[in-house]
Formats: sequence, structure tokens, C-alpha cells
Amino acid sequence: MAYSDKISIFTGFDTGFFKRRLNRFLVQCEYKDGVITAHLPNPGRLWELLQEGATVYLKENHNDNRATAYTLIAVRKDSRPVFLHTHHTNTIAGILINEGLIPGLEGFIVEKPEFTIDNSRFDFMLKNGDKRMLLEVKSCTLFHNNIAMFPDAVTTRGKRHILGLSNPHYPGGVLFIVHSSTPQYFLPEYHVDLDFSKALYSMKDEIFIGAVALTWEDDLTVHKKVKPLSIPWNIFEKEGKDCGSYMLIMTLNREKIIPIGGLGDISFKKGFYIYVGSAMKNLHARLERHKRIHKKPFWHIDYLREEVDLIHTIPIRSQKRLECLISDSLKDIACDYIPNFGASDCRCNSHLFFMDDNPIHNPDFNKILLDYRMPYITYGYKKNLKDV
Repeated sequence: MAYSDKISIFTGFDTGFFKRRLNRFLVQCEYKDGVITAHLPNPGRLWELLQEGATVYLKENHNDNRATAYTLIAVRKDSRPVFLHTHHTNTIAGILINEGLIPGLEGFIVEKPEFTIDNSRFDFMLKNGDKRMLLEVKSCTLFHNNIAMFPDAVTTRGKRHILGLSNPHYPGGVLFIVHSSTPQYFLPEYHVDLDFSKALYSMKDEIFIGAVALTWEDDLTVHKKVKPLSIPWNIFEKEGKDCGSYMLIMTLNREKIIPIGGLGDISFKKGFYIYVGSAMKNLHARLERHKRIHKKPFWHIDYLREEVDLIHTIPIRSQKRLECLISDSLKDIACDYIPNFGASDCRCNSHLFFMDDNPIHNPDFNKILLDYRMPYITYGYKKNLKDV
């Protein structure tokens, strides 16, 4: 492919290794002979990407106003870079639009970036002759099997942008830029943000909604030829409900004996615990209940919850009850489990698992999570999950 068939945003970058995330926008990386702090221009969770030891692409900052000397611009996954710089995703989108390479937006060009109307700012005002369109661009880095999803964290701002595209002045649209060529399908991430997903679904007949997959090379050039992704709304219509299974990730800061209802006194080690449950109605309310420490105990988890810190609630929305399958998967990667915990009404050994370290930093845990949230789609619907 000729160089003119690619887009080059960055030159003069180098590679290092991801170490840990300090906050939403700062990370530590191993670089050359030391450890550096780098700016991360992406507020997403990025659990499955920013794993310790992952190869990252670093660009030295020459702006004296920057608090850090480097910016992390991409991370390698499955031998390909995944672009993380959300601002420059808009740069790429603008080039592709201007060259007529986005299906559904042919003929449009960027008239003005960051267009403000009615106190709302949108990424682009597009024009095609005397036609105008407001366009939001979303950078999507969450993909697994043959599907990509957005967002990977709750985004009230994103929901507001989607709903704001319905206005009396101009037609609107949203373009999802997926930074991998492997997916074939795109869906809103209803497991993570059901409100955003419902908002997008509600607008599907009113605004332009497009998703395209990009192919990145190791030299951080991206092919101009994009792959349009199908959006199987029938899956969201069936699965995007307030029901399903969930995991709670908790931490205990010291070894402790805790009375657990009918199970009696149990010795818990210092470390991290994963509890698996389900709520086939009112899943959100169940997770909110688990967030409260003080309540009348009913389940085994209620007794434990009084003694641990809850650090993550992870819904897995589905019309199928998956908690026993999830528990069976976790048993293979956990350091230990608490016998009979949360398993009074099933044949599982346990629904509570122990790990020495935070499971979100464990690639095997993230693969299990993604396998249940994002199984292969075939013939317009889901295929695997052990014949679920």
C-alpha cells in the first residue's frame, strides 16, 4: 500500500512498557533504564489494554506547559497498536470525512471543528453543498472476539451529546471510530452504561449512526481504507435490559474471622475477593443495595459486605442466568474459594473467590469478563457461552 493511502499523525515516538495507572490521565511506564510518568489522553477504563508489561508507544512532549515529559499515545494488543489519543481520533476522522471515505458521509466535508450551538459543543459541523450536519466522534478501544462496544465506562456527557444531536437547527450524527480491524459488529456497551445505550437506540431512526474499524501499523500509520461495521440492534433489543448477572470486586486489608450467617465463622485472608450473583429483575437496584454497608443481612454476601471495601460492581446483562457459568470460569483462575458461599441454591462449590492481587490487572480475569459480555456474534446473534 502506498504511503499516500495511510494517515500519519505521529513521528519520532518510542516504545516502553506499561507499569501502572496513577489516575485517569497519568500512568507510569518503564522506559529505557528507568520509570517515567506519562500523560494518558484517554479517560476510559482500558482494563483489558493497560496490563502490566504491555508495550506502549510514547511521544516526548516539547510543550513546556506540560506537567509530564511524555504522552502515551497507543498500546499494543495482539501484535497491533491500539490508538488511545482521543483528541487525535478526531483528526483522523476529519481526514477520512474530507476524502469521502466514511460510508454514509460521502460528499460531506468538515466546515468547522468544535461547533457550538445552544450551549452544547459538537466535534464537527459538516457541509455538503447547502446541507449541514452536526457530528460527534467517539473513539472506541473496547473490542473482543468479533465485536466492538462503546463506552468502556459510564459517560453521562456522552449520553447528553447523543440526545443533543436531535435539535431543530441541523440534522445530527455520531461516528464510532474503532481502533482495530478485527471486529465485524458494533453495539453500545449496555453492560457498562445502559442509559447511554438506550439513548443511542432511541435515536437510531433520527440521526446518522456509523461505526468503522481502522487498521493500524506498528509505525503508527493508519490505513485510509476503513471497514464499516454492522450494528445488530436486535441483540440490544433482547439483551439491553435491567437484568442479568454481576461480579463484585472487594478487598480486605487484613486477615479476619467473619461470621457469615448459617455458614458460621469463616477465616478470610487479606487480599481481593470476587463475588458472583444474579438479579433477573432490577439489576441496578441490586448493585445499589450491595454498595450500602449497613442493611439487614439476607444473603451470605451481606455479612461479608460489612467488613470489606467494595471497589468495583460489574454487571453482565443477559436474559440468561449466567452466575454459575461465571463462577465455574473464575474457579480456574482464582487462588482459592470460600466453600458453599452464595451457593445454597445451586450445585456450585462457591460463588466467592479469592485472589492475591486486584483481578482487573489479571489478563485471565479480563478475558473471562469479555467472553461473557462480548461473545462471538454469528448469523446476527450470539453463538458461544457454553451453549447458553
